[in-house]
Amino acid sequence: MLKKTLHISSSPHIFKGHTTDQIMKNVVWALLPVVFYSVYAFGWNALLVIATATLGSVITEHVLCRLSKKETTIADYSAVITGILLGLTLPPAFPLWMAFVGGALGIALGKYIFGGLGYNVFNPALVARAVLQAAFPVAITTWHPAFLPDRFSEVASSVLALPLMQPQYDVISGATPLSAFKFEGYTTPASELAFGLVSGSAGETCAVIIILGGIYLIARNMMNWRIPAAVLLSAFLLSGALYLVNSELYPSPVFMLFSGGLMLGAVFMATDMVSSPITPLGLWIYGAIIGVLTIVIRVWGGLPEGVMYSILLANAISPQIDRLIKNRVYGTTPKMKAV
Repeated sequence: MLKKTLHISSSPHIFKGHTTDQIMKNVVWALLPVVFYSVYAFGWNALLVIATATLGSVITEHVLCRLSKKETTIADYSAVITGILLGLTLPPAFPLWMAFVGGALGIALGKYIFGGLGYNVFNPALVARAVLQAAFPVAITTWHPAFLPDRFSEVASSVLALPLMQPQYDVISGATPLSAFKFEGYTTPASELAFGLVSGSAGETCAVIIILGGIYLIARNMMNWRIPAAVLLSAFLLSGALYLVNSELYPSPVFMLFSGGLMLGAVFMATDMVSSPITPLGLWIYGAIIGVLTIVIRVWGGLPEGVMYSILLANAISPQIDRLIKNRVYGTTPKMKAV
């Protein structure tokens, strides 16, 4: 008779895992299709802005490491991700010097000041975006049309504006889909939103490509699917409920999901492993907070978009979420745990 042997051993029981470098490198690969489509839609302007923001992030990380007499960490790709994500949140005709400053601030204020990779409380790219929005409100809300015929033969003059000089814009597009809804009551067709046929930031491109990038990371177990699922589901349910109440006043939930930076934020920013909770229930709560806050800001706030602030606010309370719902140690009571 064949005997089966049960092998019992102490932890850890994980035999193979991914290093930080491997995870970050795969995130970059998942972002590259989004970058390529952005360049296809906006031409050299988008490429220069994204590249400059990335350069600012990488150089700042290297310089700060050297000043601290530490080994440089630019090889772990985290600074590259910060720069790419920042570039994707900026208008395609954003001045390059502002993009470089944003990349530097994202690393210095959003990451290094907290202790570097693994210690940052907030998503560094969104910290940089928030600072840029406060410092350069006009430049960051001036949009460039997509799919211009000369997008691969010319560069907008605003992109090449000299530091501390007022940028001059050659072509200014109309309102973004969210601005059109917020101030004019007009909703863009879902098909145009899903395939990035609209004006907006460089990352408000093809939502389908963003989703595919997220699926790739989830399939490789490099992203927790609960966060984007919670963000999109909560945003869909709240906007859907409002739409059912008054379809003339509130846009459809499909419009809310595919417009603005919600898809990019849900897939690539809210899922930052450092600034998000670690418990399964905490991930659902965290994602739901982001989705609900985004819709609340879009509908009742003074700004047409709310993804950035929603994620930053959720980052701030992320440690408290885990603390409030952490599992009780087996065999103890709440009173014993407190002691």
